[in-house]
Amino acid sequence: MMDVLVPVLKSHPGKSVLVFALIFKLIHRLLQRLPVPKVVKQDEFKSWKWKNLSVSIVHSLLTGSWALACVLVWPEMLHNLHSYHTPLSYLLVCVSTGYFVHDAGDIILTGHGRQSWEFLLHHVLVISCFLYSLFTELYVAGAVIALFVEVNSITLHTRLMLKLACAHSSSVYHVNKLVNIITYITFRLGTQMYLTWYIVHNYTWLDHGLYFLAAMMLMNVMILVYFYRLLRADFFPWSKRPVRQNGTNNSDSKKFPCD
Repeated sequence: MMDVLVPVLKSHPGKSVLVFALIFKLIHRLLQRLPVPKVVKQDEFKSWKWKNLSVSIVHSLLTGSWALACVLVWPEMLHNLHSYHTPLSYLLVCVSTGYFVHDAGDIILTGHGRQSWEFLLHHVLVISCFLYSLFTELYVAGAVIALFVEVNSITLHTRLMLKLACAHSSSVYHVNKLVNIITYITFRLGTQMYLTWYIVHNYTWLDHGLYFLAAMMLMNVMILVYFYRLLRADFFPWSKRPVRQNGTNNSDSKKFPCD
């Protein structure tokens, strides 16, 4: 199956990404049939964000576990981020790029681009890096490692959905916030630190190293800023901004780019 599918993807990476974007659009439609908390239905923004986050969790569950499996089976990916890849890892990057294209389109077409500009900036950086990997077949392993952050995105998106449902005082939320901060440090900050180290350490010979270093540093700043917001909101509540009527504070008005 892989021997037939992956050569087709490599021959038409752009079209393949669009196909996977349409698949995530279909998943978005199917998830709308699931029950939604009443408090979410009553607010237009909350309703949109709930649907958007539902697709994000599907992507995180799929690609986070997929990325970990790839590295466990082919540990060479950890050491050769530049040129090593397998058919399954190439497919993973193609699928994930399709999701980011779908999600960026969803934000823009639903009119939430201005309030989610940080999120769109992150998506532009990820899509450009991933497309480079798909078209050149370079840095595919690096893209797989980058998808380790999706392990944290599972709890991060769950946290936001609980807040949308006004369940931020529940025991589930408190357990999730602890797991979230642990996975944030290990899978998000840890992954970003490793990728940054790899680029800096091998900068002299990496293809287009300057672009990837600049993109990585920009994403590092965004992730550290959100880490500060996360700590302040969940562990230092006395320093939070006033809570809005919809149950979220200003720092949660945008879904953080994780993805």
